[in-house]
Amino acid sequence: MKLNVYKRLKGKKSDLTRIRYAKNIPGVIYRPGQASEQIFVKGGEFASAIRTIRKGFLPTTIFTVERDEKKYHTIIKEVQYHPTTYNVLHLDFQLLEDDVPVDIKVPVIFSGIAQCVGVKLGGFVRQIIYHVKTRCLPRDIPSNFTLDISSLVIGESMRVSDIDRDSAVRLLVPEKEIIVVIAKR
Repeated sequence: MKLNVYKRLKGKKSDLTRIRYAKNIPGVIYRPGQASEQIFVKGGEFASAIRTIRKGFLPTTIFTVERDEKKYHTIIKEVQYHPTTYNVLHLDFQLLEDDVPVDIKVPVIFSGIAQCVGVKLGGFVRQIIYHVKTRCLPRDIPSNFTLDISSLVIGESMRVSDIDRDSAVRLLVPEKEIIVVIAKR
């Protein structure tokens, strides 16, 4: 996903207000071991990019940000929202470097819901964990973890230890944590 970013000067709060008034979003690009870079993104461009991302998949989406004909691969680490309007107030990007591991929240999705034995018997799928925190190199970032729940009956669950993953991806969540349970209605 491509985004154009523009340099902004470190300054006063009034500069941030001016940027937001122009319907742009101030942000920062964090670099490991270096000073962060103050930037802003055009609000319309960011909104159209966000619309193409599936719900819950923002943490694993790699953005190619372009500034002054230089391209960087980044992920969004934090989005700050206005408390009442829910407009985006600030974006924190983290620069991805090929040889530096990154901590990332990977979404968990399920397959086999329609065929799930427990659901057919009147139970329902109760998801406990929506994202699993992992550490890996940028080239190994999974888009999601998929769990097949078709064989679960009412009262059965799947845990973090049931996630099938590449050996390059290290889970930062205890393996005993329950991700999903088929609950009784």
